Amino acid sequence: MKITIMTLFPEMIENAVNCSILGRARQNGLIEIEAINIRDFANNKHLQVDDYPYGGGAGMLMMADPVCRCYDHIVEHSSVAPQHVLYMSPQGKPWKQQMAEALSSEEHIVLLCGHYEGIDQRALDAIVTEEVSIGDYVLTGGELAALVVADSISRLVPGVLGKAESFQDESFSDGLLEYPHYTRPAVYRDEAVPDVLLSGNHQKIAAYRREMSLINTFNKRPDLLKRAKLTEKEKYFINEYAKKRCKS
Repeated sequence: MKITIMTLFPEMIENAVNCSILGRARQNGLIEIEAINIRDFANNKHLQVDDYPYGGGAGMLMMADPVCRCYDHIVEHSSVAPQHVLYMSPQGKPWKQQMAEALSSEEHIVLLCGHYEGIDQRALDAIVTEEVSIGDYVLTGGELAALVVADSISRLVPGVLGKAESFQDESFSDGLLEYPHYTRPAVYRDEAVPDVLLSGNHQKIAAYRREMSLINTFNKRPDLLKRAKLTEKEKYFINEYAKKRCKS
């Protein structure tokens, strides 16, 4: 898996992806993340990459030429052509876990980071396959969004987390939020870990965690329950829980 990030601030990307799990995964050759400086492809003496927008308006706009030249360089020097070019944009499709899962099996993807007031539409039309957003808010640039997307994809690549179980039970992996976690000590400030987790009975533990996952989702993100694939037993459980909540 290779992720190429087109940016005006490659040092911002490199500092982040050299840390923790992603850093180890890069060192072990499980993933390749490279940051390419769009400014290196500016075709002028001062390496200018932005200009005033036609029609007026506040701010500056990234020019099409350095963006397209940067992308051409990536394609020319890649053993595998990128299958997807994702533009980080508040106008894009909301980024979801399912999207990360789908892209984690691709060999090469490109993430494009805008800055200033965005990028000349002609560059977007020429190279972008999808626009994605990490939320209904505006950032100073696309780098933070690109790091979120890169992290969520990379951790799904086999071997990056060590065990597949590390992400199979996580929030959103099956459409529900995750259950609560506990570690030592067994009692902290008079609060004890639920007895079932200390029982050693794996079947009961799995059932308890599933119920807590349902309760967590009901309390925090009830909208997810409408799309989740629940058994009849699970539907009954959550309906009974809802009735108890109404009475309390």
